[in-house]
Amino acid sequence: MGFGARVLPEDGVEFRLFAPAAVKAELCLLRGPGREFIGMGDAGGGWRAATVPEAGHGTLYCYRINGETLVPDPASRFQPQGTSGPGEVIDPEAFEWTDGQWRARPWEEAVFYELHIGAATARGTFDSLKERLDYIADLGATAIELMPVNSFPGERNWGYDGVLLFAPANVYGRPEDLKSLVCEAHARGLMVFLDVVYNHFGPVDNYLGLYAPQFFTSRRATPWGDAINFDGDGSGSVREFFMANALYWLFEYNFDGLRLDATDWIMDDTRPDFLTETARAIRARAGYEKYLVIENDDNPVEYIRRNEDGGPRLYNAVWNEDLHHCLHTLATGETGSYYADYKKNPAFFLARSLTEGYAQQGEWSEYRRKNRGGRTRGLYSASFVAFTQNHDQVGNRPMGDRIHRLAAPEAVRAITEIFLLSPAPPLIFMGQEYNSESPFPFFSDISPELAQRVREGRLGYFSERPLFGERYDLGLMPDPFAEETYQSAKLDFERIREPAHASWHGLYRRLLDIRKREIIPRIKGVRIGAGGTGFAMCGRRAFRAWWRLDDGNMLTLAANLCGEAAECELPDYPPIYETGAGARFIAPAGAIKPRPRGYGNEPCPRRLQPWTVMWFAGRPASEIGR
Repeated sequence: MGFGARVLPEDGVEFRLFAPAAVKAELCLLRGPGREFIGMGDAGGGWRAATVPEAGHGTLYCYRINGETLVPDPASRFQPQGTSGPGEVIDPEAFEWTDGQWRARPWEEAVFYELHIGAATARGTFDSLKERLDYIADLGATAIELMPVNSFPGERNWGYDGVLLFAPANVYGRPEDLKSLVCEAHARGLMVFLDVVYNHFGPVDNYLGLYAPQFFTSRRATPWGDAINFDGDGSGSVREFFMANALYWLFEYNFDGLRLDATDWIMDDTRPDFLTETARAIRARAGYEKYLVIENDDNPVEYIRRNEDGGPRLYNAVWNEDLHHCLHTLATGETGSYYADYKKNPAFFLARSLTEGYAQQGEWSEYRRKNRGGRTRGLYSASFVAFTQNHDQVGNRPMGDRIHRLAAPEAVRAITEIFLLSPAPPLIFMGQEYNSESPFPFFSDISPELAQRVREGRLGYFSERPLFGERYDLGLMPDPFAEETYQSAKLDFERIREPAHASWHGLYRRLLDIRKREIIPRIKGVRIGAGGTGFAMCGRRAFRAWWRLDDGNMLTLAANLCGEAAECELPDYPPIYETGAGARFIAPAGAIKPRPRGYGNEPCPRRLQPWTVMWFAGRPASEIGR
């Protein structure tokens, strides 16, 4: 890695700092109570470098800029005293991996369990999460997705205010603790994904502007301040920095994949752009063995196209915000803010999103005041991650309340039955599988002066949006900077024993078992608009959707998402799941038999009761014998 401190093969450590605006840069070694300053030579291109033969694994260091300001290494591998303290030299070869035979599971097997290290367990550490891995695997998830773990100021944070992107947060544990967590997850068949943030830095303890102002540009603005400079003067080293970070997590920590946060705010007019260049670099090194997922509100298609052999050209998938918004609107009745685009016909948009990926594919977005998205024909259903909750959709509400606090149980159950069995890889947000009573409000820990500005900004944001201003007493919002707000977000796993929560947990396990048996083995090649994929409305809030599976059988969903019965023509092959009936296995995957004539003694069409979901898998009678 060209950035940071590199332990040399023989002896010593090479320290490198990109500091084109510094008149003078010095390396500061901390030896006991004293400090030793070593001048750094000009290595060309804005780089400063120094080699110290007596330094090694565990050496503490920082830099001094212009003889005045002590700053941490922006590429420090560990900050044992937090973001304002010295970095620690970490030798990547010092950790002994135990997962040498591990290979990531096939992409179509992905079932994500998103979690926050600090809130997922009482102790909130990498080590304590190991105790939950058996539970996550038993649930039916096949991958854990960690919210950002990079160093942030203070003792608690979502992770999206990171300033030292290469250093695991010291409040969670040491680098070897995170590597050990990855090994333990792999031992249980769980892939491990990491959420990374390349669209901004946090506002505290970020010193890059002092000695490397090329990292930022005032030509563009983001919700968090000046944008990262990905395409202006001096942006070459900036791009290399973030690209190195992606490679670092994938190969030094053996993560199976990354989820790139809010990539629509990575603004870059170069060709190839940063997202393309980074994905190509990873593919060149790992082929299809590492997985890449993006979040992007623009509904892009170019990043998720596939090669002739079905492998990803760049990214494996995108978070499908449209699908969430439709499911949420139907379940809760909320139509304000970004739900406004779906309020006129949410069931139609849901059916389109289920079968075509995006609900908006170039149409006008009233909320965003622009045309949004691209045509998805030819893309794969597995390229759209489905969810009903995630850290954003729960945490970016005034109270951090989960959907079961906003919608009736039958509505929550129905949308759960839909997203867990569709061909799209599902994502579960920690605790939703048992309807956790723990909210997930926004929390942080920064200086009192900045904290007050953030409080005022959040109050103004929610006050301007009727969706929140009318539903909530905003004066009761939890203080993001209070310790009790963070503590309230910690999962209450002991409540799974209570009958109501145990029932939801059982539902998730049954649905994921059906997914494992009936869906996953047959969805690798399911494509949008490739024949045999489509939907038909059965009323304003009822529809059928269908997909042609790899084995030639059809997967069909019939759903009625309202409080009145709806007439819907059902397929002539058997159900694999229906609301209230639990899991009903008709035949093993790949050997589905057509249903006998008169199956169920009910002719088609059939009336779907309120909030009913049915899934079918089989071959239409008209195709039998072909």
